[in-house]
Amino acid sequence: MKVISTNIGKSTKIEWNGEETTTGIFKYPVDEPIYLNKEDVSHDTIADRRVHGGIFKACYLFSADQYPYWKVKYPDLEWDWGMFGENLTVEGLDESKIRIGNVYQLGTALVQVTQPREPCFKLGIRFNDQNILKEFIDHEFPGTYIRILREGSVSVGDTLELVDESKSSLTTQQFYNLLFSKEKNSELIQMAIENDALPSSKREKLKKWA
Repeated sequence: MKVISTNIGKSTKIEWNGEETTTGIFKYPVDEPIYLNKEDVSHDTIADRRVHGGIFKACYLFSADQYPYWKVKYPDLEWDWGMFGENLTVEGLDESKIRIGNVYQLGTALVQVTQPREPCFKLGIRFNDQNILKEFIDHEFPGTYIRILREGSVSVGDTLELVDESKSSLTTQQFYNLLFSKEKNSELIQMAIENDALPSSKREKLKKWA
């Protein structure tokens, strides 16, 4: 897996349901490395820290391999890396294979895969179409957040080198599907509950299905 773009967002004013708010989803490529802090990316914008940033959502990665699919569906947009609000656009990232809890060397940082991205209305704002929320869920390739075990910088061309594979075989895609499925798979629920790379709030919610 190789980083092909580092992306940073500035605070952007938007209107939603008749009210003005701000978002950091409008991210664009930058020419310099980005620095991964414990709870966010330096110089990036996080408009709502209730749902973004923090230990389990410090940095968001999205696969460059998924861009062709979305470009066909939304050909009239001005396409660039960072369209999905990701800080790092990564070639070869495959959510069906990456395990939650995997630890990688990434640039000078050490990171751990935590949880998939769950889309909200701000993705619809970026794409000028709220229909993308359901499409994004159905497509099953949501990208992944990472926890920063050791702070460091990441540059274009850096690769994710596996340092420690999770003992759990639960993949990012499996957990993503579990979140949105009406009928929960009991085996996957138990795997998620026992995986401490996931935030405790997520695991607690799943216990009612166990």
